[in-house]
Amino acid sequence: MQERPFKIFSGSKSRYFAEKVCNSLGCPLGNMIIEHFADGEFAVSYEESIRGKQVFLIQSTFPNSDNLMELLLMIDAAKRASAKSIVAVIPYFGWARQDRKDKPRVSIGAKLIADMLAAAGINRLITMDLHADQIQGFFNVPVDHLYASGVFIEHIKQLDLKNMVIATPDVGGTKRASAYSKFLGCPMVICYKLRKKANEISDMQIIGDVKGMDVLLIDDIVDTAGTITKAADLIMDYGANSVRAIASHAVMSDPASTRVDESHLKEIIFTDSIPYSNKTEKVKILSVADMFANSIMRVCNNESISSLYIV
Repeated sequence: MQERPFKIFSGSKSRYFAEKVCNSLGCPLGNMIIEHFADGEFAVSYEESIRGKQVFLIQSTFPNSDNLMELLLMIDAAKRASAKSIVAVIPYFGWARQDRKDKPRVSIGAKLIADMLAAAGINRLITMDLHADQIQGFFNVPVDHLYASGVFIEHIKQLDLKNMVIATPDVGGTKRASAYSKFLGCPMVICYKLRKKANEISDMQIIGDVKGMDVLLIDDIVDTAGTITKAADLIMDYGANSVRAIASHAVMSDPASTRVDESHLKEIIFTDSIPYSNKTEKVKILSVADMFANSIMRVCNNESISSLYIV
């Protein structure tokens, strides 16, 4: 059998996802060792030749920061092993919520991460549902920005909701929700929230009519689930028939799972971009591994990936 011109490797916490991608592509996951030392430091080594190969490194940069550091070391090791090109495949791009200065004297974490990846030596980035589209501009290499909508739309159609309304849990997600609303041909409402500080909501109001409707909340990240569960409860108070949620990345920091269980949400659907182990009956996980596998093949064959975009 002819050897493929590319190889796929994975960081330790994203191996579950990389294995799905490799199964979809019908290729083995590359052999790499991440050795940990007693003081918490670790080292990366490739246990097979990658000279002249196109190397895809799969690793989401969710907390803790060891996942990012693993990826940086993987990139550096691949560059020093004479890889032809290095593609970082980051299903969940962490620190993306720090995309601008929202007050004086703060860091812009997303730009810093982009600079670190570039300095390490990536030639391309493949990621999904960035918190802010402008993060693509932080990179001076090609960025393939995928959307989970291709997977979500099929699930939404199967729900067969007769009186569906698309909702956004905050004003920042209006563009995302509007795209779903236009594609599905249904109305949209906005939940307007005020924050006193991060992860703490002081007030929320509904802009639009949800009475007697089946509401579908659209978001990209659910962290503590405070916003999305408060929005769901408020929507039901306004007379909605049912409320569900769809979000790309299941950060789900404590006490998110408890909040979802205790809320009026009928279900919440995530992708598998981040491993989510504390599952509840209300949580459903849809895989985007096939979409990433398709994108990897298209990159290898110099084909367009725009046809993958639905919303």
